[in-house]
Amino acid sequence: MEPMRATRLILTVLVAAPSLLAQPQRLTRAAAIDAAVSRGARLAFAAADTNVARALGLSARAFPNPTFGAAYSKDTPQYHLTVDLPVDYPWLRDTRVKVATATQQASRYRFRFERAAAALDADTLYTHAQAQLAHLQLSRRNALDADSLRRIAVARRDAGDASDLDVELAALVAGEQRNAAANDSLAYLDVVLSLQTVMGLPADSARLVIADSLGVPAASDARATMGTPLTVAAAQAGLEAAELLTKLERRNRWAPPNIMAGFDTRDPGGTGNKLLPTFGLSLPIPLLDGNRGPIALADAERDRAQAELALSRSGSQAAIARASRERESALARVQRGGQLVASANRVAAMSLTAFREGAATLASVLEAQRTARDVLGNYVDDLARAWISIATTRVLTLTVTPDGLQ
Repeated sequence: MEPMRATRLILTVLVAAPSLLAQPQRLTRAAAIDAAVSRGARLAFAAADTNVARALGLSARAFPNPTFGAAYSKDTPQYHLTVDLPVDYPWLRDTRVKVATATQQASRYRFRFERAAAALDADTLYTHAQAQLAHLQLSRRNALDADSLRRIAVARRDAGDASDLDVELAALVAGEQRNAAANDSLAYLDVVLSLQTVMGLPADSARLVIADSLGVPAASDARATMGTPLTVAAAQAGLEAAELLTKLERRNRWAPPNIMAGFDTRDPGGTGNKLLPTFGLSLPIPLLDGNRGPIALADAERDRAQAELALSRSGSQAAIARASRERESALARVQRGGQLVASANRVAAMSLTAFREGAATLASVLEAQRTARDVLGNYVDDLARAWISIATTRVLTLTVTPDGLQ
């Protein structure tokens, strides 16, 4: 079998073997994001947090249940039936409901951010998969070009225009490029499996094939932050809930009273079986404990919420600024890289033609091809960084305004 055909066969097997075994399906970026948001594991934790906040709201709005009591005594009256009704102070109930409302609002903001973050995870991995696929395609082309150069070196040696050293050097480069193609194939498979994990799919084999190509992103996807970022809004709502909880615990020094009503009956030596009404009121007195423990805990939670808000504000500002700088830098590199790619391809083609005609040395051809490979690889990485930085900036600049979520 000719070396050229052998190289093509090896590269084809490296790329197609996982696909043939797993029968993968074509996957678009939008489909990957939808799957990560609907089936991904990350969003399940945020949903659980939202359910906890909803349960706290139901508990805060619930009225205390009455207590029914029945007793028998040897003394008359012998039968005693009572109903105890706890009295919920209106100011305590109102504050408790406000605490639950603020907690629910914070959980909703966190859920929205986690939803966007889950979509960002899938978007980022899809971009990495696109970049790895582009690297793989580039490696395949480089391997074919290196094998073609080896055959040219053999032909020139047989014609007396090249030495055995040139042939050995060309063969060495061709082998390195085949190894690079194999490594890129494994890297692409690894990213695809990671993407499947984020999408909630098994990662035992490659089930997906990237359908979208890695193109130049649109710079218009960026937008300025006009409202409060979601993470900061969640921290603000958490601080509001903590402050209200502190207020609630201080008001709760005097626990609510209980109203008791009922009747006694069966007094053989006196009133017989007549119903004798009874009424009562029980009022807890904070004599031994003035609710100091819950108050101290609420104060600590408030202090922590204040620190979390300050950290969230500074962290959000720094993250948005960093993502914006990376986005602008990546877009600028992409614009410059497009021009360099065209120039590097022309130089590589011209050097190969000159070597085929005997007007250039093998070393100059190898150097031109190496430069072209580096330029193309850097351009692919710049494209990936641009896509990722734009997506990251889009998520970080999700804000809450008086009109709603932007």
